[in-house]
Amino acid sequence: MKVREHSDLGTRLRELRQGRGFSLRALAERCGLSANAISRIERGESSPTVSSLHRLARALGVHITDFFETEPELSTILVRRNRRLRSRGAGLLIESLGTGLQGQRLEPFLMTLLPGATGGEEPITHEGEEFVYCVEGEVEYLVNEEWHRLEAGDSLLFLAPQPHMCRNTGLEKTVVLMVIQASEEDIKVSQQRHLMTVTS
Repeated sequence: MKVREHSDLGTRLRELRQGRGFSLRALAERCGLSANAISRIERGESSPTVSSLHRLARALGVHITDFFETEPELSTILVRRNRRLRSRGAGLLIESLGTGLQGQRLEPFLMTLLPGATGGEEPITHEGEEFVYCVEGEVEYLVNEEWHRLEAGDSLLFLAPQPHMCRNTGLEKTVVLMVIQASEEDIKVSQQRHLMTVTS
């Protein structure tokens, strides 16, 4: 069985940006991040937050899993604990638990938040649904202007077009399992892009 080896997220972001003919400034204008911030991510000097990943994906017209995907889509994906692609930010660690499946609709991530850390600067929205399971510690999730406090073992399921974000207001680190479901349109776009890659 073929095991996926992940490349650096910053390198993948640069490939996607250049492949679509965007300069740093052009992408910055489309996603609302500064050109300097994008450049730092591409060079591996900074890691994007969850909200930044969504902004970049939307601006590039790709799915969030495309930042973690570099090989042709497979029918089975095995990700060893020490082979996860990791993205670090201020008090934040995001780990991809699997990407690159044919017609993939679920995006599983493990997110670790240190005390006082947030998943992004402001609430985000995206298509599909989102499932959250608190593995360790406590986390607060804002969904459509309502805060929900989750302790270890608690879960939350919501429609992702509602503005949402998370934060760790506790004294210990928080570990959260997030599963994001892509929309039908995202899947169609991904399949069309894959076919174009195969036939080109």
